[in-house]
Amino acid sequence: MSVSATGEAETRPDVAKFEAGVNNWAPSARAASEANAADIREIVTALRSAGVAERDIQTRAVGVQRIDYGDRKGQYQASNIVSVTVRDVDRAGQAVTAVTEAGANIVSGPDLRMSDPEKAANSAYGAAYRAARARAEAYADAAGLKISRVLSIRDAGGAQGNRYLPGAVPVAPPPPPIATQARGGGWPAPEEAAGTGGSMIMTGQTTSAVAVQVDFALTPE
Repeated sequence: MSVSATGEAETRPDVAKFEAGVNNWAPSARAASEANAADIREIVTALRSAGVAERDIQTRAVGVQRIDYGDRKGQYQASNIVSVTVRDVDRAGQAVTAVTEAGANIVSGPDLRMSDPEKAANSAYGAAYRAARARAEAYADAAGLKISRVLSIRDAGGAQGNRYLPGAVPVAPPPPPIATQARGGGWPAPEEAAGTGGSMIMTGQTTSAVAVQVDFALTPE
C-alpha cells in the first residue's frame, strides 16, 4: 500500500537579513561618488557599533548615473547598498535604527530565517511520516490487514517560509517573502516584537511544510 501525507513544523526565526544604503546627488559624478562613499562608511561604522561583524556586511549594488529628468535634471546620483546579516534576531531592530540614524535613506527587509533550517525541516518530515503511518494503519485495519514493514519512503519536497526545500515537487507554492520598506524610520512596533532600543520587528513563526510518500507491506491479521 502506498500512502502520501504532509507534515508541518513551526520555528521562530533567529537570523534577520536586510539591505541598507544611501543615495547622494551632486553636480558631478565625482562629487556624488565621494559623498556617497563617506555616507556608506558612516553606515558601516554604525553597523559595526551595533555588533554586526564585518563578514556579515556585503556590498549588493554600487552605481552612478546622470539624472535627465525632474528637479535634479543634470545632476548625478550615486548609490551604494549593502546586505546585512544579523545573527541574533533580537538585535535586528537595533541594527535597523543604527543605519537610519547614520543616514541610510534606503532600507528594505527584513528576511527572517533560521540558522539551522535542516532541523526544522527534519521535524516536519517526522510529522509527515507519522501521519502516513497512522493513515496506513487506518486503511489496513479497515481491510482486516496489518502493516508488516516499510518498503520505501520517498521525499515529495516542500517549502520553508518563502524557500523551497529539496525534493521532487513542492507541496505548495511558497508564500510571499516577508518584506517591507523603510525610509529613515524603520518598522512598526507591535507588541512582543524583537529587539529593544530600536526599530521593532515581529519574528513570528516560520512554517516548514513537507510531503512524503511511504510504501507499506501488508499481511493478514
